[in-house]
Amino acid sequence: MSLTLVTLTAPRSPAAEAYQSLRTNIEFSGLDKSLRSLLVTCPDAETNKSDTLANLAVVMAEAGDRVIVVDGDLRRPRQHEIFQISGDQGLTDWLRDGGTPALSETSIPQLRLLTAGPLPPNPVALLSSKRLAELLQILMKESEYVLVDAPPVLAVTDAALWASQVDGTLLAVTAGRTKREQAQRAKDVLEKVQTNIVGAVLLNAEDAMVVSGYGQ
Repeated sequence: MSLTLVTLTAPRSPAAEAYQSLRTNIEFSGLDKSLRSLLVTCPDAETNKSDTLANLAVVMAEAGDRVIVVDGDLRRPRQHEIFQISGDQGLTDWLRDGGTPALSETSIPQLRLLTAGPLPPNPVALLSSKRLAELLQILMKESEYVLVDAPPVLAVTDAALWASQVDGTLLAVTAGRTKREQAQRAKDVLEKVQTNIVGAVLLNAEDAMVVSGYGQ
């Protein structure tokens, strides 16, 4: 079990409780508008958005929902490491060949993972809005929630491509590290592709995590 999955290693810790609150907030956000596919990204490469997504996926699955995690970060994928699963086959194989996505079972019941797969030389060349929309439709037939891990918004265009296809986007920022102007620029990029920004997750805050909305 990965030590980064605090929701499993320390389920009563403040951090784990914060993830439970995040899950609840997301469920309430989906009452008025469908929120079954969710992107988790960040402005900068220093923010640990992958652990955030993985822990959120765990608490959703433990609450009884069928969850599929998609490692859409084809540059620095981490979900296969967090869930300790082979990353030999995954998203890149499906984008190239189609067919049935190679979903892997995890140690958490009702939680499956589509790893990034072999890293491509040019990730953007594989990604297209049409293909991503098709993949999400396939995965949503088999789950209540699809959570997508994407590269930082300001580094590459991958996150914007994903954001244009999901029901909502969660922006992770790090207290004392992510600059205010970086967060604002990331928000502006996401708004340009008309994604539903569900809110922001502030990591490394005194109370482990602070969840806030953008008033949408």
